[in-house]
Amino acid sequence: MEWMLLPLRRYAQFAGRARPKEFWMFVLFLLIGFIVIAVVETMLGLSTTQHWAQRGPWWASAGYRTNGGPLTGLFALATLIPYLAVAVRRLHDTDRRGWWLLIGFVPLIGGLVLLIFFIISGTRGPNRFGPDPIGQDAAAG
Repeated sequence: MEWMLLPLRRYAQFAGRARPKEFWMFVLFLLIGFIVIAVVETMLGLSTTQHWAQRGPWWASAGYRTNGGPLTGLFALATLIPYLAVAVRRLHDTDRRGWWLLIGFVPLIGGLVLLIFFIISGTRGPNRFGPDPIGQDAAAG
């Protein structure tokens, strides 16, 4: 649980480096948070759901789409800066500048490139963005 909340304690700290564990545990925290909020909003009737069905001569499909309510918006707004900060620190760990986040605006390819950058391990030892966070954890523990 400590790893999930660490980016919230480092709320707007864009300097330094973040281990893959710190980044992915925060992503897991966000996923769990959005699921819990979606369930609560559905129970309270705060979210809107659109049902749709399409039929063609050789196919048929049906489904629904739920738009988040006010709690989803507040949670997203509250966690936006910590997410950006931990993502920038994660890129710093791979010896890349935080501006690489902007490649996410390139459809499909940008998201894949960022996913690869977030998955690969960081540079061992100090780099231009600071000391190795794994070495700091070993010294602290």
